[in-house]
Amino acid sequence: MELNALLTIIALLAVFLVSGFWIGPALFATSWIAFSLFTDLPVMRILGVVVWNNVNSSGLMALPLFIMMGELLARTRISDDLFDGLTPWVSGLPGGLLHVNVIASAFFAAITGSVNATTATVGKITIPEFRRRGYDEKLSIGSLTSSGTLGILIPPSVPMLIYGVAANVSIGKLFIAGILPGLLLMVCFCLYIGIVARKPDSNGMERRYSAAEKIKSLLKIVPVLVLISFVLGSIYAGWATPTEAAAIGVLGAVLLGLMTKCLSLKLLIDCLVGAVRTNCMVMLILIGASFFSVTLGFLGLPRWISATIVSFGAGKFAVISLIVVVYLILGCLIDGYSMIVMTVPMFLPLVQAYGMDPLWYGIFVVLLVQIANITPPIGFNLFLVTGLAEKSIGFVSRSVLPFIGIMIVFIMLITVFPQVVMFMPDMMGR
Repeated sequence: MELNALLTIIALLAVFLVSGFWIGPALFATSWIAFSLFTDLPVMRILGVVVWNNVNSSGLMALPLFIMMGELLARTRISDDLFDGLTPWVSGLPGGLLHVNVIASAFFAAITGSVNATTATVGKITIPEFRRRGYDEKLSIGSLTSSGTLGILIPPSVPMLIYGVAANVSIGKLFIAGILPGLLLMVCFCLYIGIVARKPDSNGMERRYSAAEKIKSLLKIVPVLVLISFVLGSIYAGWATPTEAAAIGVLGAVLLGLMTKCLSLKLLIDCLVGAVRTNCMVMLILIGASFFSVTLGFLGLPRWISATIVSFGAGKFAVISLIVVVYLILGCLIDGYSMIVMTVPMFLPLVQAYGMDPLWYGIFVVLLVQIANITPPIGFNLFLVTGLAEKSIGFVSRSVLPFIGIMIVFIMLITVFPQVVMFMPDMMGR
């Protein structure tokens, strides 16, 4: 029965997604049909409980607040200030201002949690500036497209929130677990840029800055650092829950907007509308995913899949390799949110059966979703940068290939050395 149910669910999902259904309704419809075909349970009653449990979740209160914080900061002059503040410090490095793509994306990721906002906000400043200064376009566009995905690895992160709810894992610990891997991946990108930019015509011409200019430029970065410290520091120290930290972040974003004199009533209304739209989209996916997860549970599929694979005698690294391949294939077909909600109910019991920590697996999944955001042919960041840079999708896709390779190697690193992920959450728990 389990095999028939699994094949039916896969076929239904494929039909709905190919037909152009939104992922939320597709998950609802698939779950409803599977329930009706393979069980005699009251579907409407179960669906009512699932919907109520999701919309009544205290952990999800952080979601609209973090989205609102990102909307506010994406519409202020913070990106200009970050560029001006970082320029004197990186201009003398191999690769010059190309490092701004990476470092500014990391900064912006830590205050928005959005790939779209990070890439668009940093890109609208750096792309024309790099062209004016004569930087290699393939390297500048590749670094921007890839670094923008740091928005979901460096907390706060909407995909981490979704995973935390789907896997019943502490969102606060997920956020803390993403800090060290996010910073290390940022360093890996910078090292690659520094090595490649030693080639002729890869590095633009830059003037030298005095010590006084460098110190003065820090004033433009300090507000961002303070906001990051308040949001993440309050979670790490145990002073605030993720929801309370998100509220602090919204207040900080409003104050930054007022300080820079760029927050008007119209802008605030636009931010509210944008936050409501994004939150409704994510909530629809989450409710559909929860119904999907409950369906799989009643049908016994996660337990059956785990038992079947374990019975084959497959080792831990073979299972990890299989999961990576599945995610890389899915990344060519569907978006990152959909990947999380469709696969976590099936794969999480499997990785737990092999003794892997759900917290570690959450960061592992987010890294794979990062790759999905820049995987041809439908990686969203590819299309976003195609519009920003006015380049073909083929050119942008080729430019990110070295960075995809770096991410895959990094995934191998955290698999062999899981303490890269677990170090800070373990310290937090002491």
